[in-house]
Amino acid sequence: MDMTLTEDQSMIQDMARKFAQTELAPVAEKLDQEGDRALFLKNLNSLAELGFMGLNVDDQYGGAEAGTVVFSLAVTEIARACASTAVTMSVTNMVAEVIQAVASEEQKKRYLPKLCSGEYPAGGFCLTETTAGSDPSNMKTTAVLEGDEWILNGAKQFITSAEYAGVFVVWAVTDKSQPRGKGISCFLVENNIPGLSVSKAEKKMGQHASATNEVLFENCRIPKSALMGELNQGFKVAVGELAGGRIGVGSIALGIGQAAMDYARDYITERQQFGKPIASFQGLQWMLADAFTDLEAARLLLMNAADKKAKSQPFSKEASMAKLFASEKANKACYTALQLMGGYGYIKEYPLERYARDVRITSIYEGTSEIQRVIIARELLREIA
Repeated sequence: MDMTLTEDQSMIQDMARKFAQTELAPVAEKLDQEGDRALFLKNLNSLAELGFMGLNVDDQYGGAEAGTVVFSLAVTEIARACASTAVTMSVTNMVAEVIQAVASEEQKKRYLPKLCSGEYPAGGFCLTETTAGSDPSNMKTTAVLEGDEWILNGAKQFITSAEYAGVFVVWAVTDKSQPRGKGISCFLVENNIPGLSVSKAEKKMGQHASATNEVLFENCRIPKSALMGELNQGFKVAVGELAGGRIGVGSIALGIGQAAMDYARDYITERQQFGKPIASFQGLQWMLADAFTDLEAARLLLMNAADKKAKSQPFSKEASMAKLFASEKANKACYTALQLMGGYGYIKEYPLERYARDVRITSIYEGTSEIQRVIIARELLREIA
């Protein structure tokens, strides 16, 4: 793989970096502590205007057609400034991609322009349930066809951006007689329709500005045409899209880790003890070297996975490797950075404690580190079967 970015890729990365530094970084702490929803939505709209809500969507639907590599680069830059904004951007792109890949032409024309333009502030990915986290095939939400309508009943948990999503991609059991995972279908469900309700946002450890809600379906009637893709074939759609989503989460982790280490590096060159900058002590230099080496390795793994996806090559194993490594090493990098800052790293006046809170979830959502190891091992063994 040629790691040299094209002119267009570099331009979009620079655009994301500039927006992150000028618009997001100055307000990230305010969003984290105060949860200014209007400001958060304003920033999402600005991202849409820049083309960042449909980076891998065709131009005919309002997308940027920039590709998966650019998606990873852009998410990383946004996450360096505000992880909450980055996760909303990542999930919205994920929703747009699954619609483009599976939906009918009529559905694409109806929903993709609204996601890409910002008319819909975000998209929602409704897969996880209380009993269906690491094992999504164990979902209990059902969809029953009655005349020309599907009736949805069930609850989806931990849904990013649910309270301001314009449309949800929803998975539900449509044939209980089939084995687990075989009778699941996928639907496009608009927000604010009768029978659909969004619970209040969860109070989380980190990524405070990003809303995470439960979505409830109580005899929620949707048109027969809301079915996306083939009946009873929705589970493989979910599995395939999760692999792409892991590139996004790995990129978020990388951005947070890079921000933490950059801040700590600047700090140790200024902080003095024993009459000289603490950056002159070998012990701290080695901590710096190890963390930056890990983050660079994470970046290369993400670029490899993104490149394979962009070329329509198998990438599930590579995406899991990248997500596993990036999230684990970014967590470690944030704690290393906090340690380098000493007591100041523990004080809210400095961003290290926010980075440490924000990064923690990256080794959990879109598949825990343990699940990533299961996927990687399964693919490795399949290669020699």
